[in-house]
Amino acid sequence: LKSSYLDYAMSVIVGRALPDVRDGLKPVHRRVLYAMNVLGNDWNKAYKKSARVVGDVIGKYHPHGDSAVYDTIVRMAQPFSLRYMLVDGQGNFGSIDGDSAAAMRYTEIRLAKIAHELMADLEKETVDFVDNYDGTEK
Repeated sequence: LKSSYLDYAMSVIVGRALPDVRDGLKPVHRRVLYAMNVLGNDWNKAYKKSARVVGDVIGKYHPHGDSAVYDTIVRMAQPFSLRYMLVDGQGNFGSIDGDSAAAMRYTEIRLAKIAHELMADLEKETVDFVDNYDGTEK
């Protein structure tokens, strides 16, 4: 029992908690950016409500709580959290002093220009896709 628990714990850490060395993103980051790309939520288009993106992500790609997905979006929209902001946010996304972000219904987002470049050429099968958690999406 002990070894199977350790095997499972290690697979979770490697599969979800550690960023991938190729792009520095965790699976939840990739899922958010991909969902925004599918929505056409590009840097040169209008902002969309954060709640809309969160709903798409948890409904199609990441069957976990909405707060985990929204916290990821907030972090990608903060200029002090990542070297390059991957999400262009409009509204209150918190402060470096620890102030929390506004609720997702009050904020709007779109892909940052650099994140748009990360998503370039996906339709050319540059990445091997796998089925989502319920087998309805790739």
